[in-house]
Amino acid sequence: MELKPEQLAGQLADGPLRPAYLIAGPEALRVLEAADAVRAAGRAQGITEREVFEAEGQREPDWDALRATFRSPGLFSARRLVELRLPSGKPGKEGAAVVAEFCDEPPADVTLMVVAGDWSMKHGGKWSEAIARIGVVSIAWAVKPHELANWIDRRLRARGLVADAGAVQVLADRVEGNLLAAAQEVDKLALLSDGQPLDGPGMQALVADAARFDVFRLLDAAMGGQAVQVARMLAGLRAEGVAVPALLGMVVMELQRCTALAKVAAAGGNMAAEFKAQRIWDSKQAVYRRALQRHDARRWEAFVAQAGRVDRIAKGRGRPGHDPADEWVALERLLLAVAEPRAMRLVAGAGRA
Repeated sequence: MELKPEQLAGQLADGPLRPAYLIAGPEALRVLEAADAVRAAGRAQGITEREVFEAEGQREPDWDALRATFRSPGLFSARRLVELRLPSGKPGKEGAAVVAEFCDEPPADVTLMVVAGDWSMKHGGKWSEAIARIGVVSIAWAVKPHELANWIDRRLRARGLVADAGAVQVLADRVEGNLLAAAQEVDKLALLSDGQPLDGPGMQALVADAARFDVFRLLDAAMGGQAVQVARMLAGLRAEGVAVPALLGMVVMELQRCTALAKVAAAGGNMAAEFKAQRIWDSKQAVYRRALQRHDARRWEAFVAQAGRVDRIAKGRGRPGHDPADEWVALERLLLAVAEPRAMRLVAGAGRA
């Protein structure tokens, strides 16, 4: 069975958990909420035991341990939820075999949930087809621009809010495709609207400007590989009169985070523990993993060094006679290189200038 993430909750309410679920896709919020819905349904059905197996960097899960888990009885409850997290969406030959074996003879006391942070038509195979045969496959594709208004309207209605087309479009324009920002605004509206229907002016009065060009979304765009968004947001920040040094603290912190994560990944270390140490939420980890796939630890260290150069330029300690615009150009080159490896030549060229 294949269902959209938003359809999954209805299926979960119809009866006991299926033997297996595959939840995957590039839209992190939809993946996270769909997986949370399965967990919540399990708790409601008395499933209190949960085990997690996760691929970390180049290190695959312990497939032998996963096999053993499927065969062993639970310690604390009659039924268990076993999660297999595959950020790349690829279990490899052995992992695919383990999943297929499970689906051939699913234990009565286990529900398997595979959660993948990346997905395309090339990711599927016999293992995912096996899950579809006995359970549910739910792919969270990115919401396209022309679909955003409908997505927001459904979310408003799910929170008991009624908004006309003008109000929905106001919110869609403000969040500019950022589903997390849209979800946060809808939750806030549920508290502020007093249950009254919303029109365009009413929506404008209630919502914050979630599309405001702030440093957090600038960094999300850079980490997410959205080079065009990076350039546009920097232009917006500059137009608002923001000073480059005011941005650099967060920029440096994120670059140092990625440096630490990349070093752990290169050493085959425990990425889950490092994400926890860096205080990176589950909903944000997919963005960091995609960024780590673009650059290795040495390159992240180079980015940190380049941020120091941007800071020196901004404080007037760059090359003699520098133009005031240079600090913005240097910051743009840095963040474009983070977003798009092909832009590395801009940073290399700036370093020689």
